[in-house]
Amino acid sequence: MTLNRFFVVSFSAFAFVLIAFGVGHGLMRYISIAPSQNTSTEFLFIESGDSVAVAAQKATSIGLVRTPSHFNLIVRWRGLDRLLFAGEYLVEPGANLYSILTKIEYQQTHKRRLVVPEGASAKEAEAILRASFGLDVSDFVLPEEGSILPETYFYERLETSSNVIQRMTQAQRIAFSDLWASRALDLPYQSMEEAVILASIVEKETGVASERGQVAAVFVNRLKKNMRLQSDPTVIYGITRGMPLGRPISRADLRKDTPYNTYRRSGLPPTPIANPGLASFEAAINPASVPYLYFVADGTGGHAFAETLEEHNKNVARWRQIQKGSR
Repeated sequence: MTLNRFFVVSFSAFAFVLIAFGVGHGLMRYISIAPSQNTSTEFLFIESGDSVAVAAQKATSIGLVRTPSHFNLIVRWRGLDRLLFAGEYLVEPGANLYSILTKIEYQQTHKRRLVVPEGASAKEAEAILRASFGLDVSDFVLPEEGSILPETYFYERLETSSNVIQRMTQAQRIAFSDLWASRALDLPYQSMEEAVILASIVEKETGVASERGQVAAVFVNRLKKNMRLQSDPTVIYGITRGMPLGRPISRADLRKDTPYNTYRRSGLPPTPIANPGLASFEAAINPASVPYLYFVADGTGGHAFAETLEEHNKNVARWRQIQKGSR
């Protein structure tokens, strides 16, 4: 073979390799950026220990790729076969494989959400956690009443409930400790734990934000005068331990001698009766400067406050008239 012919053949072979590489690269890129077949939001859940083949089957089942071989090819082409980080990944309708693999490469896992409302008891929080999809509740331990901060929390699929509860309790300790430092100086209780108890009562007594300070003041004033708190929500907690009573409170309920019956026992109950929010805790440590000792519903969703028993009885009579008129 002459030298010129050798160069021609070598150049042709090199050109063929370049063309083949270009075609292959173009094909890979086309496969990776082609829209997926899924028409609704899906989730690609790669569990710890899943092989590329298993992940490929899952990607195919949700319509992200047409065949498992497409997933295998692109994963290896991008050098991600050893970097398939476990987790749940959101796959939007029509999302291409390239965008999902980028999420996997940078561990942009999908975060699920649960909400613990203000005033939820520990048992009610348990029901929320157990109903949260993908949360591992096999290690669930009921948190102490009043120990978690009502808030929105995010978790990853198969995260343990103990891990989420730990975040909830830590959030409460940090938030309440910061507020506790700014408490009033003449409170009738000395510890943050006692303040949480009162805050939980305030939380259950009113849903009107503007009233929290006044409701807290009523109980603080009563404690200072050694008057019983006479709070219906504490009586209910003594009966149900944090679940709804399911009926109006009765005179018989008020006579039941439980540690939480503040009609029969003086001082604060032994534990919180719910998980109070920040606003109720702040009201408990900085109550309004008012002389009130009583309050009763006023028919508008709020309460009528009174300093004397005589005035309070008038408010009660007015409330009873409203109740009769609504029957």
